[in-house]
Amino acid sequence: MDWDLVLAAAHHLAVFTLVGIFAAEFAMVLPGLSGQRIGQLAKLDAAYGLMALIVIIVGALRVFLGAIDAGYYLSNFAFWAKMAAFLAMGLLTIPPTIAIRRWMKTAGNATDYVPPEEEITASRRYLHIQAGVLLLIPIFAAAMARGYGG
Repeated sequence: MDWDLVLAAAHHLAVFTLVGIFAAEFAMVLPGLSGQRIGQLAKLDAAYGLMALIVIIVGALRVFLGAIDAGYYLSNFAFWAKMAAFLAMGLLTIPPTIAIRRWMKTAGNATDYVPPEEEITASRRYLHIQAGVLLLIPIFAAAMARGYGG
């Protein structure tokens, strides 16, 4: 079996799934968010975190068990730029995640709870910045795939 192909496919599928979850979360964090949607958003946010972990694990397996020598990645500035962008996305998700957990706790079983609009706006700002940083990741990946950065 071609494990490099399996790892590459798994990594790409995990990344595309992560982006899909991010897009769904981005679409839900809007003024007027309330009730049951907060619970759905919290589940999406948890799935986003889990999928990010899967991306990291499969990516690490690719680096160390894939067909390309790990030294290529570890000495490549485009690889490290991609890792820095991924880390930045992870850090940028912390404030929205904290807000979502707070909304869940505050809402309890109340279906009419609406998070304060300024908190929604602040969370959306972080999501917008994440989306901008996300654009850098495939650019750095494409550069790496073409031999840049080494």
